[in-house]
Amino acid sequence: MGKNLTTSVIDRQNILNNRYAIEAIQKEMGLKAIIYNDEFVFSKEQIVRFFEVDERTIERYLEKHSGELTNNGYKVLRGKELKIFRLWIKENDVTDINVGNKTPQFGIFNFRAFLNLAMLLVESEKAKILRSIILDIVIDTINKKTGGGTKYINQRDEDFVVNLLKGEDYRREFTDALRDHVNMGKVKYAIYTDKIYRSIFKENTQEYRKILRLHSKENVRQTMYREVLRLISSYETGFAEELYKAFQKLGRKLEPYEVDQLFVNFENLRLWTPQVEDARLKMASRDLGFREALHIKLKEYLAAIPPEEFEKFIGRTSNTLEKQLKAAEDVFKRLKERE
Repeated sequence: MGKNLTTSVIDRQNILNNRYAIEAIQKEMGLKAIIYNDEFVFSKEQIVRFFEVDERTIERYLEKHSGELTNNGYKVLRGKELKIFRLWIKENDVTDINVGNKTPQFGIFNFRAFLNLAMLLVESEKAKILRSIILDIVIDTINKKTGGGTKYINQRDEDFVVNLLKGEDYRREFTDALRDHVNMGKVKYAIYTDKIYRSIFKENTQEYRKILRLHSKENVRQTMYREVLRLISSYETGFAEELYKAFQKLGRKLEPYEVDQLFVNFENLRLWTPQVEDARLKMASRDLGFREALHIKLKEYLAAIPPEEFEKFIGRTSNTLEKQLKAAEDVFKRLKERE
């Protein structure tokens, strides 16, 4: 799915929050810049020269996107900070940056702010070329970190295996309850699974498969994030209990219309609201940022992926499924030895 970085603040922020991509872009560009406080520093004058635009254009972007650029590293030095910076420039004989003695304030860009501006500028041909390079590097970086694809990036969460295995037990409770307490053929398993999916993320199984481009034999739950799996498990074990209580009260199996009404009452319990909101936010945002998969029905929940999530799924704290399974196997072995 194509990205238009000039118009999408979420796409821009997903790149700027990914420090692995930023490091790769910085290395690829090989820009020579002043290092101040361990960061690249560019003056507005340098920015103007690099992007081959006039100063008024940069000023216009700084005014229009001040909040975004400031959050990503643009800074206006004043007072004591400016004095320290001016003294540092003098002591290090820096000639690339000109700070006048009477200048009351001075704006500086770090590398993230420089890239942020590159993703915004439509007047610069250099910025257009740089946007294309940025996107290529970001895709390449994520693919390298995930071993060539992102379909199962959810499994790099170190808690994924635990939630998947526990979910199997809760799933069994649910299917057993449908078997024992609902007067309906085998189609009931698919129907009420889809009801849970639609309640949580507004899509049925087939819609979800299409968005993630899954083959018919691929297990959809193995592509879901642990927060979504946990909520599905809560729905399944909770609704299994509701079916059992209704069965006990009526002294017979429930008819489909009775199960449907029971589920409406169940999904409308206020306790689900914060959990559903969180699951939708994570699914929509992560799938767009990591998988380039857009859940149209969850568009209102889209947000930029926080920096710590890049660590979780492609960084030091991420873990392959094989390593997780190996760790789980070791735990099971130790428990067995204690018996």
